Amino acid sequence: MTWSATERYRLESAPGGLGLVQDLLNTVSAGLTERPDLLTDLMRAQVWADGAVAAWSSATGRPAPRVVLDDAEGLRVLRDLRDGLGGVAAETGPAAATGPAAEIGADTRTGADAGLRLGTDGVVRLEPRGTGPHLLVSLVLASVHEAQQTDTRRRLKTCRNPLCRVAFYDRSRNNSGVWHDVKTCGNAANLRAYRARRREQTD
Repeated sequence: MTWSATERYRLESAPGGLGLVQDLLNTVSAGLTERPDLLTDLMRAQVWADGAVAAWSSATGRPAPRVVLDDAEGLRVLRDLRDGLGGVAAETGPAAATGPAAEIGADTRTGADAGLRLGTDGVVRLEPRGTGPHLLVSLVLASVHEAQQTDTRRRLKTCRNPLCRVAFYDRSRNNSGVWHDVKTCGNAANLRAYRARRREQTD
């Protein structure tokens, strides 16, 4: 299975369950050539949710729960979570876990629930609970929690180009990436900065 929201930006997905978090972030209308927001109507959102849960199951080796999105309120819950997580992912410096954006994410009211469960492999995991969008929120937050434990969450970022905002997983050795694609967003930003410096010198 593939992460459909992330794949439309031709990006490699984050490892394991963190791919679900990245895919949720990439449901937003983003990119230099904007793709549609996948959480604006129930039919489109349900198609995305079905694929994302199946991909999460494939990535984690856990059973795929059935998530049914049946009202506009459920879509609002998912968009609120997406916005909160996007604020955290936008922080690419040392303040990523403690800065203002993290507080925005922490204040997002999701109504999600989870419990602890001992697996047959002896590992204790967060067990997502709930139904509909709240179950999906629980899956996402459990994935964030697990990524924090393995210190991979900080590598999930949104492109620094304000016209882009695509969520990418930074695989650089020192976690210094700021663009989802250096050739497009990086070069464009560097060119704008160069032109701005030239104008200042001329003035």
